[in-house]
Amino acid sequence: MRSTRLEHLLELLTFESLPLPEQVLKGIRDANFETCTPIQSKSLPITLRNKDLAGQAQTGTGKTAAFLITLFTRLLENNTQPLPKGKVGPRALIIAPTRELARQIEKDALLLGKHCQFRTVCVIGGVDYEKQKNQIKAGVDILVATPGRLIDFYKQKFFSLKMVEVLVVDEADRMFDMGFIADLRYLFRACPPYDKRQSMLFSATLNHRVMELCYEHMNNPVRVAIEPEKAVVDEVTQILYHVGQHEKFNLLLGLMKQEAGEKVLIFSNTKVECEILEWKLNHNGFNAGQISGDLHQRARIKVLEKFQEGELDILIATDVASRGLHIDNITHVINYDLPQDAEDYVHRIGRTARAGNKGTAITLCCENFAQHLDRVEDYLKNKIPVAWPEEELFLEEREGKPPPRKRRGPPPKSKLKKNDGRRPHDLRRPPRRRPPSRGRELARTR
Repeated sequence: MRSTRLEHLLELLTFESLPLPEQVLKGIRDANFETCTPIQSKSLPITLRNKDLAGQAQTGTGKTAAFLITLFTRLLENNTQPLPKGKVGPRALIIAPTRELARQIEKDALLLGKHCQFRTVCVIGGVDYEKQKNQIKAGVDILVATPGRLIDFYKQKFFSLKMVEVLVVDEADRMFDMGFIADLRYLFRACPPYDKRQSMLFSATLNHRVMELCYEHMNNPVRVAIEPEKAVVDEVTQILYHVGQHEKFNLLLGLMKQEAGEKVLIFSNTKVECEILEWKLNHNGFNAGQISGDLHQRARIKVLEKFQEGELDILIATDVASRGLHIDNITHVINYDLPQDAEDYVHRIGRTARAGNKGTAITLCCENFAQHLDRVEDYLKNKIPVAWPEEELFLEEREGKPPPRKRRGPPPKSKLKKNDGRRPHDLRRPPRRRPPSRGRELARTR
């Protein structure tokens, strides 16, 4: 009875009831936020008292707003004015594992912090190097970054981390998966000591490795977990189709026709498959685009904007979009390939049913990836409901072959010109000439 009453109180907690500055409340109203989500209800009363926190919650439950609201409040309390012009900060540092997540955090920070007048800069790889450098040199209050580009700029001494008052790490479990932990420890050491700053770490999972990082670099963090035993929110309807690899695309065509007009996100395990799916769907009359690791960052941003604005109905992606991608009204997520990592499955289907909306997650399980199903269901602690497609759902695709994939890297050996015995990778530089020996030089002078 007591726990039910506590949950009810958490649901009723509103942002207006929290001790927040008026500038922050204005940004919250602009975002049409009224009632706190469970992770916000449990974390904000702790972090607003300047305590460190390690928070765990399902994807799409408001973790970003939770740490941004605390961050803005802390900076406003310490100094009501932003940094003087030309003074390089930052005063707050937010580290994210992927470019897409960093851009999403920047977007949310600009919305929620609209009335705080803090200068926010996003530093990621794959985009204009000089532009980002100049933005930092002009002064920055809040720096949102991925580890690689951040360390690059830091080592060139474009800014200092000694002024950091608030440090945030988002998706910490993904940092481990992507091999960023050594970089993360380096950045922790470059910031003020743990007792001289406020630190917050948020993640979909708080495993032993993540908590070890917390206890090593944070000041007695309070651990907050919202339904850790439940990996997926109830608003997601999950469906699993067992289908052969040879007819998987035919089933996908039927599903696309069945869900015509909806905003659909399709995940594949490989870059090549994403490119093939994009061509096939467009060839069969659908409006689709794709993003993968091979696509330049500017091109990625352009495709994402088209999908967000409704110019594209279907977005195909690798797991580069499984975290940090927040696009409103995604009604369906389709796992064209079952992911190898169980956590990736959770993050993929978390792109739908966000902020209390309903969503559908469909998985096509073929013989190539069926061995990963047990691992995914063990992680979910539940079986994915299986459905058997009707014969009419398998549609014939139009004939045609996708164009050859553009080659990346050095040309093949067959296209290299014949040479005087040098190896192919030596063709780009002239042969080294052996210097004359000392004896030959003396003979030449005589």
